[in-house]
Amino acid sequence: METPSDLRLLLAVLAPLAGAGLVMATGKRPNLREACSFLAAATLFVVVASMIPCVRAGHTLHFTLFQLLPGLSFSLRADALSMIFAVTASFLWVLTVFYSAGYMRGLGEHAQTRFSTCFALALFGAIGCAFSDNLLTLYLFYEIVSITTYPLVAHHQDEEGYEGGRKYLVYLTTAAKGLILPAMVLIYVLSGTLDFATNAHAGILPANVHNGVIIILYVCCLLGFAKNAVMPLHHWLPGAMVAPTPVSALLHAVAVVKVGVFSTVRVMLYVFGVDLMDRLHLGMPTAYFVSITILVGSIIALSKDDLKARLAYSTVSQLSYIILGVALLTPTAVAGGLFHIAAHAFAKITLFFCAGAIYVATHKKKISEMNGLGRAMPFTFGAFALASLSMIGAPPVGGFVSKLYLFVGALDAGSLGILVVLVASSLLNAAYFAPVVYQAFFGPPSAGDADQHYQEAPLAMLVPLCLTAVLSVVIGICPDFFMHFAQAVLP
Repeated sequence: METPSDLRLLLAVLAPLAGAGLVMATGKRPNLREACSFLAAATLFVVVASMIPCVRAGHTLHFTLFQLLPGLSFSLRADALSMIFAVTASFLWVLTVFYSAGYMRGLGEHAQTRFSTCFALALFGAIGCAFSDNLLTLYLFYEIVSITTYPLVAHHQDEEGYEGGRKYLVYLTTAAKGLILPAMVLIYVLSGTLDFATNAHAGILPANVHNGVIIILYVCCLLGFAKNAVMPLHHWLPGAMVAPTPVSALLHAVAVVKVGVFSTVRVMLYVFGVDLMDRLHLGMPTAYFVSITILVGSIIALSKDDLKARLAYSTVSQLSYIILGVALLTPTAVAGGLFHIAAHAFAKITLFFCAGAIYVATHKKKISEMNGLGRAMPFTFGAFALASLSMIGAPPVGGFVSKLYLFVGALDAGSLGILVVLVASSLLNAAYFAPVVYQAFFGPPSAGDADQHYQEAPLAMLVPLCLTAVLSVVIGICPDFFMHFAQAVLP
């Protein structure tokens, strides 16, 4: 059910943009600068939260800024799918503002004004993607995210930072311009519109389009949104780990990778549609294709001693759960995949917050050097343990709910192979997360640490990571809020 034009959509998109301007204007006064970041984040969350009752009631909100051609406009919409991403991103930005201030000041990082400005601009792009009403608007905001996060990846301005930034920008912009842009033009030529369908069944492609053309367009969209980190276009993501830890949290939990998977599933469901994907048998091949990423990403993560590198490959693996769930084309699997957008976000941002807290408190990056640290930093490693349970898919954390729905969805689809993939990946998740927690709490102190007296990171970092860890448990015990939206996408 549609409602009249709703100005809140425009306000939601403009809030982080205005925040970026305020941050630049107050850059010489750090406390005021951080207050402006918080004000923008809080405003965004309040505006997004105000839409929740209307969308939960089954309404779809719209706002059109201008129209270029018939079927080609710059317009926004809020529906069940967009609210999963928008609520998650806007809420986590509020917590990340506090964490970033503690991290950047704790390490005395340079260019903090530029950092906070680009952070706000990245959320501007992410919220724009969440509320895009058509493929053109989605593409424009998608590219904004790529451009505005480059300075964050290359923040340290050293050789390693510039190399990671170049790889990041080349992979993402080349894939988008080389695959998404031509696919978008052809879709408009064939359909006469780029507006997303009103439901997940119909799609927008006419019935007389040749099946081979549809398959080519589908593959271009699946690989072109390279922020989804589907192999082989995933190498940018581990390379981006040279960025400060709050950036890694932004990349892997809130903005960049979620923009990738959100854009992918938005196009799968609202450009191609479930009925067309089922008719052309596109779902199961997609599920098996991304299963390679799920398994290989986990195996590589198992081999990494650097904590952020292990978390990076964990992200590569976990993102494909979302695409896999949608590709199975059953209501339960789709709900599980979409719920994982939120479950993964809360857990993974906790893990990166913990990695940053460990580095600020001890300057340690390698897992092999963290033996015994759990006894000195019990809150940090306790939060890490809870978030790890979510990644593994163990109760009572959010990841258990999404994996349970994926298991049931795979049974509904009659795919034993996908069940095997889900079981194997959960075992691999346990294999690379459990040793970190065990060694931290029960391992003997690392060589040279016997005389060290480590303590928890500053409260500005500790409180956000504990809160996100608790919320990971809350959405596992009470999943109804996000699950309501997830189930509404494909009733």
